[in-house]
Amino acid sequence: MAFEELLRRYEAGGGHLAAANAEGLAVPPALHTALLTCMDSRIDVFALFGMQLGEVHVLRNAGGVVTDDVIRSLTISQRKLQTRDILIVQHSGCGLGTFTDDDFSEELAHEVGMRPSWRTHAFRDPGVSVRRDMAQLRHDPFLVPETRVRGFVLDIESFALEEVFVDEPGAGLSATG
Repeated sequence: MAFEELLRRYEAGGGHLAAANAEGLAVPPALHTALLTCMDSRIDVFALFGMQLGEVHVLRNAGGVVTDDVIRSLTISQRKLQTRDILIVQHSGCGLGTFTDDDFSEELAHEVGMRPSWRTHAFRDPGVSVRRDMAQLRHDPFLVPETRVRGFVLDIESFALEEVFVDEPGAGLSATG
């Protein structure tokens, strides 16, 4: 099982290596940035952006979408740990583009007898999803007013980033840095 393999790696020195890599790092991220992206295991955000430990808060979920829990984490990141910039990175070929919220909810209801209380935030076009999430963050009352939000779609095959823009002049949080 994968559990055993991961625990074996930890016992083989992974825990000591992780502790050594984190030694001396401050709790607030050095770049004052939070990055939201998909949980897709093909995306190594540290390699993608040339990041080091301690530089950025990395939030991951299915699709890299803004949910209530993402808002909770971003609010804590900003209000308690001094981040000011938010980067959203969703990607082409995402699994959330293969079904709808309603379809998934009905599948679960059929299988387990009840619908979930949460949404999947499924989307067809990652660019549209990023734009909507950026707009949502721009209007969130819990984020600090000077928050800068930028959004991108990652081509999962070439790993090229395409920036997404929201055109809402004077609407609170800034859409670009």
